[in-house]
Amino acid sequence: MDHHLPHSHQNGLKQAPVMVVMVPFPAQGHLNQLLHFSRLISAYDIPVHYVGSAIHNRQAKHRVHGWDPLTISNIHFHDFPIPQFLTPSPDPHAAVKFPAHLQPAFDASSHLRAPLAALLRTLSPTAHRIIVIHDPLMAYASQDVVSLPNAEAYALHSVSAFAIFFFIWESLEKINNLDIVIPNDLPPLEGCFTDQFTVLIDRQYDFMKFIAGALYNTCREMEGKFIDLLGQEKYNGNKRQWAVGPLNPVVIGAARDSNGRHKCLEWLDKQAPRSALYVSFGTTTSLTDDQIIELAIGLEQSEVPFVWVLRDADRGDIFAGEEEVRRTQLPKGYEDRVGGMGMIVRDWAPQLEILAHPSTGGFLSHCGWNSCMESISMGVPIGAWPMHSDQPRNTMLVTKVLRVGVVVREWAQREELVSSDMIENAVKRLMRSDEGEDMRRRAEELGGAARKSVSEGGTSRMELDSFIAHISRI
Repeated sequence: MDHHLPHSHQNGLKQAPVMVVMVPFPAQGHLNQLLHFSRLISAYDIPVHYVGSAIHNRQAKHRVHGWDPLTISNIHFHDFPIPQFLTPSPDPHAAVKFPAHLQPAFDASSHLRAPLAALLRTLSPTAHRIIVIHDPLMAYASQDVVSLPNAEAYALHSVSAFAIFFFIWESLEKINNLDIVIPNDLPPLEGCFTDQFTVLIDRQYDFMKFIAGALYNTCREMEGKFIDLLGQEKYNGNKRQWAVGPLNPVVIGAARDSNGRHKCLEWLDKQAPRSALYVSFGTTTSLTDDQIIELAIGLEQSEVPFVWVLRDADRGDIFAGEEEVRRTQLPKGYEDRVGGMGMIVRDWAPQLEILAHPSTGGFLSHCGWNSCMESISMGVPIGAWPMHSDQPRNTMLVTKVLRVGVVVREWAQREELVSSDMIENAVKRLMRSDEGEDMRRRAEELGGAARKSVSEGGTSRMELDSFIAHISRI
């Protein structure tokens, strides 16, 4: 049994039992998940140091929903210098939809290694144990943890256990003695990443051997069998693991006064329960003008109320001047025609609050894991339209394993324009069919189970308690 560390003294100075250093990857879904985890860790009265560039720390704080990082006194943000990087606009016509325009920001983040190492050296004498929790994509930058006698590293995976498992399974030349049936139509990795990003991924491998264990933003109620598979020695090298998700808040506080509330939430207030579709493709996807027109027409033809977040992918610095930001032209008179039925949002939208709203009944999504977890934890089924990265495999998990979603566009057809008729049919299937109602029921049940998992006595809460006991052990 793990015993918690008492406060100790070194050279007459009070020494904290344990401190945590969070090292996120500088993309929105990754920044967000590690910041949410910081909130959970800080609730155990453990100081958390969240590190990154000034731009990306500001982004994480500016966009987080469901709580305010500035109200928690033991989360400390460290703005580290990194080389200036280019912030080009996204290319909606790129053959591979992965956000190659963010690569300069990703590459610059490797330069966090030196200031991170300096911080660890400064913190080391002040705590009995230093715990570094890093995104797997920041393993290189976090490698100096091994130079400290009282430091340990853990990887927090910000993608599904399903996607991680099959990625490892393929890298081990497809071991066939599995307890599960491998789907014949498992989407290939072709088209998921650029060559440059694949190099960045490969660079992390040698440094992942330094981790003492792994954390997953998922819960056993959703991905139990894949968590168990990842726990086998041939896949994780006999290292400890904990499934501690969903990391996002699962109870959204009472609405603030109307001055601080986003206009789309007030629009949703006027809609019938579970009647509205939320449409958003995340922060790393830019659709072509032609595809936006087809989507607009498809939504209009569906006659389903919708909130559509229509914005370009993030640039590397989201606070850079907006003079080059593309403003997509919709069909003539479109916004007037759909005014009563739909709302178009061109700024940052409070996704967690939208998904938690009782009028939201479906989510047309790219299936990034952050969005999947937020949607499922709020009991909202998904219209899956994957664009890149782990999204095609998350789509398979959502639609075929969990059965809480429909596929809008198959990954094999990723280079084809998705017609307005296809979009209309998928939306009606999700929102206006018996099949869709069944998915909504399953999503609500799974959402309830996910929320219960993080409450007192739930599986994820017990795993988080176990992790805290482990890092606080004597």
